[in-house]
Amino acid sequence: MEINDLTPAERRVWDAFPHGEGVDFREDPDETGATGQSWGPERTLRAEVITALLLNGPAVAGQVPGLNIRGARITGKLNLRYAVVDHPLRLRACWFERRPMLHGAQLRVFVANDSTLPGLTADSLRVDMSLRLSCCRITGPVRLSGARIAGGLFLRRAVIGTPPADTPDREEDAEAPPLQINHADIGTDIIATDLTVHGQTRINGTTVGGQINLDDARLLAPGGTALHAENLTVGTDLRAMRTELRGGVNLTGSRVPGQLNFAYARFLNPGGVALRASSCQAGEVWLRSCDTIQGGLNLRRSQFDLFHMPPGTWPEEIRIDGLTYRTLAPHLPAEERLPALEREESGYVPYAYEQLAAAYRTAGDEAAARTVQLAKLRRHRRTQPRHTRLWGLLQDATVGYGFRPLRAAGWLLALLLTGWIAYGLRPPRPIKAGEAPDFNPVFYTLDLMLPIIGFGQEAAFAPSGWYQWLSYLLIVTGWILATTTAAGVSRALQRQ
Repeated sequence: MEINDLTPAERRVWDAFPHGEGVDFREDPDETGATGQSWGPERTLRAEVITALLLNGPAVAGQVPGLNIRGARITGKLNLRYAVVDHPLRLRACWFERRPMLHGAQLRVFVANDSTLPGLTADSLRVDMSLRLSCCRITGPVRLSGARIAGGLFLRRAVIGTPPADTPDREEDAEAPPLQINHADIGTDIIATDLTVHGQTRINGTTVGGQINLDDARLLAPGGTALHAENLTVGTDLRAMRTELRGGVNLTGSRVPGQLNFAYARFLNPGGVALRASSCQAGEVWLRSCDTIQGGLNLRRSQFDLFHMPPGTWPEEIRIDGLTYRTLAPHLPAEERLPALEREESGYVPYAYEQLAAAYRTAGDEAAARTVQLAKLRRHRRTQPRHTRLWGLLQDATVGYGFRPLRAAGWLLALLLTGWIAYGLRPPRPIKAGEAPDFNPVFYTLDLMLPIIGFGQEAAFAPSGWYQWLSYLLIVTGWILATTTAAGVSRALQRQ
């Protein structure tokens, strides 16, 4: 391109480039690229001029070249496909007529904060420092699949995509996810606080060296998948506090060694799965102070060190078979945790009860652990045929399956008092007059109830009438209590 072809606005940029000086076309320092379509020739730059500068721009000895523009209207297509650019590229508060093409490019740094773009194609992009799109308004898809960014990716307060009522510029954009960062490698962090995405956000298979911060974001894909992040690997934390998630969240197979923090978030996907984090590994999972999840919850085969989820957050449909956690918070009575296990989609899952009981034991709450084990056996009883439930009912009523041993003592005491009073008022006749020992109603009742211990009372006296039927009842009840108690003790020993 001949230097004589440049407009006055382009000449300002051309002259500033060798010195790395900034050119500010803005009339107001708070101006962004939102109104750039109406800007005149005095602040219009052709994309081909910018490309020529970056690839073959003038240089001055002892100076570091760089492109630093604010408030420009950029017409045409900024095409840096497979280009190697050794100079920093900063286009803040600019308006782009067409989406920049950075596919396969190698850049030092790319900054487009406060700009308005119809999209960004940057698959397989290489950036030595950071990629900054904060406060941008991007109506078309942002494609960063396979990108390698040594520093961070910044999307603070950006708005990406268009609401469903709006028509995309091209028909193919209607099907493309607005934000795609699949199989990318981000050296430090993805900072996307206050981000708004109209459509699906995809970060499948991406590796992030630091954290992902989606605090206060709005990921809006009603009826679809708002966040698709299968096999995501994060170096520290994935934060999404106060985030609105309209559509499903898929974290299947992800690895988050620090916090997976959804505190105060809203999961809204009625009729579908709101949160799927199956086969996921995380240090701490926080669902504190969240509204009830609207949609299904799938945590099958996941492993968490700390799982913070109040009972009110659990949805009506869950899948938690194989979910493992060491600590469950907040620490609540077992009676408040057990109803959630009844919502398991696949029915009775013994492991879910065992895991909850183990968490209570880890916290030192043995009473709550026993309550969970008792609830497990009662739930199991409901799955059995009717004719096999009787024995379970007897064990439950007498000794609580071994978890309530004092119940047997209560039954024995009640029967002992009954026999004491009944036979005390009307002692039975001796079988052999003159040879029988003195009658004692207490030990006579114990002789009837305890099948092993003998006090010599039962063999010496013979009740009659309804007292005889009472003796039969005491004998049968004693055998039942002894058998169920033995079964309960055996089960307790097996748990040890």
